Amino acid sequence: MTTATQHSSGDMLADRRADYARLLAGSGDFASARELMEQALELAPRWAAGWFRLAEYAEKSGLKEAAAAGLAKVLDLAPADPFGAGLKIAVLGGRDAPSTPPSRYVEQLFDDYADRFDSALVERLGYSVPEKLATLIFEHIGSARFSSVADLGCGTGLFGIRIRERTAFLEGFDLSANMLAKAREKQVYDRLAQADLSLSPGASGVFGPDLPFARAELVSAADVLMYLGELAPLFSITANLIAPGGHFAFSVEDACANEGYVLRTSLRYAHGETYVRERAAAAGFDVLLSQATVIRKDAGEPVHGRLFLARRRS
Repeated sequence: MTTATQHSSGDMLADRRADYARLLAGSGDFASARELMEQALELAPRWAAGWFRLAEYAEKSGLKEAAAAGLAKVLDLAPADPFGAGLKIAVLGGRDAPSTPPSRYVEQLFDDYADRFDSALVERLGYSVPEKLATLIFEHIGSARFSSVADLGCGTGLFGIRIRERTAFLEGFDLSANMLAKAREKQVYDRLAQADLSLSPGASGVFGPDLPFARAELVSAADVLMYLGELAPLFSITANLIAPGGHFAFSVEDACANEGYVLRTSLRYAHGETYVRERAAAAGFDVLLSQATVIRKDAGEPVHGRLFLARRRS
């Protein structure tokens, strides 16, 4: 049985033409690459990954309508959308941005990225959110030791290693099994589990028979909200997770202050400060601090973000 994200079409001749297309694309000849991919897909018309590649070549050839049509074919063949085709169509102007990205896309993205995540983000892209978020917490909450901390979207554990000595119990949740495996190697978490933060609290995986409500004194979400869009589910999960009077520290990519959430060409969401404050207040949080910062680089350019510290009302 084949999978939607497979690199091979299952047809040797189609794969050969796709390989040539990739070489042409690597040299910048996207028009010729597109023609070869069209030939490959005549031989393997149900190859979702091939249609996604064709759409990429069409877009880089300046053919946005053809790219959108190719992406629509991807969605027909792979409705769970592990490629993020729906997001790409929205970026191309073919539809409104979805309120949240497909979970299968985010899971696949980070499963594939896990092995090189730390080196790629920290060493090459100057990623600094875990360190900055930890500093913000220490400076504004004080030196007290937390009884329990929950790290949402914990990834490989970059924030966890910075908070470990300050908490009696540390748990981490992530959608990607491969990222959780990397976090487990660091041996800083007392509990690690898979969770989908785009779902309701009961369906998210954050709660269960041994995972009660109001169990965390501090919750973190470092570089997580840009993969969510609409933030109401995340704030609902967090409001149920934090004990009254507890704190929530998180980051966003910064949109204009009065914008809601905006899908960027990077396929990540940026959030306006007013929108974040409104969602936080509706879930029972008071925002204590909002701080502009550079969170990483993208194509050599700084990506501007914002750190927040909020407190759950008693």
